[in-house]
Amino acid sequence: MSFIIAAPSSGSGKTMITLGLLRAISRTQPIRAAKSGPDYIDPRFHEAACGHPCVNLDAWAMRPERLCALAAGPTPMIVEGAMGLFDGAPPDGKGATADLARILGWPVVLVVDAGKMAGSVAPLVHGFAAHDADVNIAGVILNNVGSVRHETMLRRALQDITIFGAVRRDAALQQPSRHLGLLQAQERPDLDAFLDQAADLIGDQVDLAQLLALEARTHEPGNPRRISPPAQRIAVAQDAAFAFTYPHMLADWHHAGAEITFFSPLADQAAPAADFIFLPGGYPELHAGRLAGNQTFLRSLGTGAAQIYGECGGYMCLGQTLTDADGQHHAMAGLLALHTSFAARKLHLGYRELHAAAGPLPGPWLGHEFHYATTISARGTPLFQARDAAGDILPDMGLVDGRVAGSFAHIIDRAR
Repeated sequence: MSFIIAAPSSGSGKTMITLGLLRAISRTQPIRAAKSGPDYIDPRFHEAACGHPCVNLDAWAMRPERLCALAAGPTPMIVEGAMGLFDGAPPDGKGATADLARILGWPVVLVVDAGKMAGSVAPLVHGFAAHDADVNIAGVILNNVGSVRHETMLRRALQDITIFGAVRRDAALQQPSRHLGLLQAQERPDLDAFLDQAADLIGDQVDLAQLLALEARTHEPGNPRRISPPAQRIAVAQDAAFAFTYPHMLADWHHAGAEITFFSPLADQAAPAADFIFLPGGYPELHAGRLAGNQTFLRSLGTGAAQIYGECGGYMCLGQTLTDADGQHHAMAGLLALHTSFAARKLHLGYRELHAAAGPLPGPWLGHEFHYATTISARGTPLFQARDAAGDILPDMGLVDGRVAGSFAHIIDRAR
């Protein structure tokens, strides 16, 4: 039993259904989780719900052998899709959850927000089921159902479609959010109680045994090309301000024999002795004042000979100043001639083809960009040449200055 949770569009309730299923099923048997596409928030909730690490399965940036290897294993897996089932990157929709379903050969359970429809659910679901013969729509979970009468009307309209459950509208199944998505899992002190409540509600309204009986094709894991570690000793920042790391990248580094240690800039910990320091993305703008005062951490970046690499939030932290949403300027590490701001927000979003001629991670990469920060000024040598998912040339990204480098891009995998 392994399957993919997908939906006709974003906002249908995929995440909440997935979390409730993971926690409910984990009460009786082991279950793993994965997230389709470039996402850092949902996987941490998945891990909390099922008690196992959650991986990203990105059909745009990862080769099929990488995807199959990450999905393989004796423990069943539930994959949460991204956006609508057939929505991917321009120009041709590559990387959609449907691509992942084709590659893995796993059945798809379609979550339909039925809150504002009755009989119209039938052409919607039938259209999705018939759209691609290589994508197996095993059935639906009706979400946001208003009443017994509403459920009866929906079931009557879908007589020839398997309905795994009908989840009633409930304010308890809502999640608070911020500009990059949901609050992070570690920011919810009530997380376990919240997940248990979701499991109780969804477990009572979805036929778990019927879902567990779904059959998924078994794939050989293959032999994916792994990402080589940039150094033998690697120090990784990890806390609420720097939480956006991909497990497969750290696993690749560890598999190759790299020694990985973690430290917390928010706790004003100095970067451990290492050959390479990685500051991943996260929410440094929410903690900019605190980070600016953590001199033990900041000074540790400016000393020694270790290469330093920052992604998105980590990149901003390596700059001269970071301006928060209230217009307050905060001094950062000052290792790159970079000034960034959240006072004037602008969304930057999309997959990226990257090539670094210099810096700690040379060569071609596939990654993504997702942030609201604006660059006030950036002086120096760019780190990456960049193209978007359609292959169109973008302005060069990031900066490299000696042993320090970074950009707003998040690396997912090698391009070749």
